[in-house]
Amino acid sequence: MILEQYYIECLSHASYLIGDESTGRAIVVDPRRDITEYLDDAAKHHLTIEGVINTHFHADFVSGHLELVDATGAWIGFGEAAETDYPIRRLRDGERISLGDVQLEILSTPGHTWESISVLVREHPDAVPSAVLTGDSLFIGDVGRPDLVNLGDGSTSDLAQAMYRTVHEKLLTLPDEVTVMPAHGAGSSCGKNLSTELTSTIGEQRLTNPSVQPMSEDAFVALITEGQPAAPTYFSADAAMNKRIHPLLAQDHTIPELSPAQVKAELTAGTRVLDARSVDDFADGHLRGSVNVGFDGRFAETGGMVAEVGERIVLITYPGEEQEAALRLARIGSDNAIGYLTVPQDGSFPAELADLVEPAHRTSVEELDGLLAAEAVTLVDIRNPGEREQGTIPGAVAIPLAQLRVRLEQVPTGKPIVVHCAGGWRSSVAASLLRAQGFDNVSDLVGGYNAWVEAHATV
Repeated sequence: MILEQYYIECLSHASYLIGDESTGRAIVVDPRRDITEYLDDAAKHHLTIEGVINTHFHADFVSGHLELVDATGAWIGFGEAAETDYPIRRLRDGERISLGDVQLEILSTPGHTWESISVLVREHPDAVPSAVLTGDSLFIGDVGRPDLVNLGDGSTSDLAQAMYRTVHEKLLTLPDEVTVMPAHGAGSSCGKNLSTELTSTIGEQRLTNPSVQPMSEDAFVALITEGQPAAPTYFSADAAMNKRIHPLLAQDHTIPELSPAQVKAELTAGTRVLDARSVDDFADGHLRGSVNVGFDGRFAETGGMVAEVGERIVLITYPGEEQEAALRLARIGSDNAIGYLTVPQDGSFPAELADLVEPAHRTSVEELDGLLAAEAVTLVDIRNPGEREQGTIPGAVAIPLAQLRVRLEQVPTGKPIVVHCAGGWRSSVAASLLRAQGFDNVSDLVGGYNAWVEAHATV
């Protein structure tokens, strides 16, 4: 049996290749759009990819099932409740798929969505299962949230109740030694307490996962419906794309370098400009109207928070990062990055753009305290609800970053605005977005809430 995991940090996404060496038959589970790695590994192991299984309609990225079908002629499998614009193989609970000696068993595991399934993997038909690919049902340290995309008739509570049954009547009945291999890890917005570990076992999760401990159904529903991260606005667009036929991602796609004159013209036309450099370099100098989404963070997901899927985008990057930045955006369906401008580490923009370069003020904790005492500032907390449960700065207006672009009218005006997050990366995104949307006198808090807490800690 061949069982390969492919993990990308930027989206905290895991996908899988399962193959049988004796027959050369293989299945890919939850693929991303750039499929070269799957094809290369299949060729290396002398495998033919004959099927693509999606454990559910993903919302945080565009799945690569159409690209794999185009490249291999494979069939596409979903849970029975799925409805799509393209032909699919409906996989029912208990169905077994033979690759030869290696056998897959489909488990219906609704809760994150109605069509959610898990894939149980055996080295041969009579063996104890080796692994279960749980999609967004059971994570390492958590379970999938039930409120992202309610497909079909039903409420968040209905899905949460279904998840309770999935966990306790289906997944936790598996042997302790079965390896748990989910579709996401720490940082994903598909859950709130995901571990940095990429695999676990049923036994370990039974002992350590807070969301699967013995509790009543009502307690479980309350636990998994409260304190979830705000969902990025692009999630609904990606879930819809995953249900329909859409243009394929060219595996060799590259974007061109733009001249300073072209960049200036795009800024004038209102094209979204994403500056992928570090927070400090952006603050030292950036193009007026650009938004700072650092390549050193959750670039794809955050890019989807500040730009519409399909919107024209110009990228500002360090040399050598431009094509990877475009690919990361394409993974969430933002295929319309039209070109890039690179800026070296010393921050020197081309002379033709000098009149557009400006610094971004960053506010210290001491400065903020003075402004708050004088009631001379609007403070905006862009952290997620679960983060705010740990404490807040008094008087802050709470608007999660994932919702900021569509809740701009809720940002008070008339006073200088200071934005804060936990550590200072997301706040640079938010402050630059507000400035790009026409808000005046906007800065962000250096070090974020963590720095404020440290400064106000009692000895």
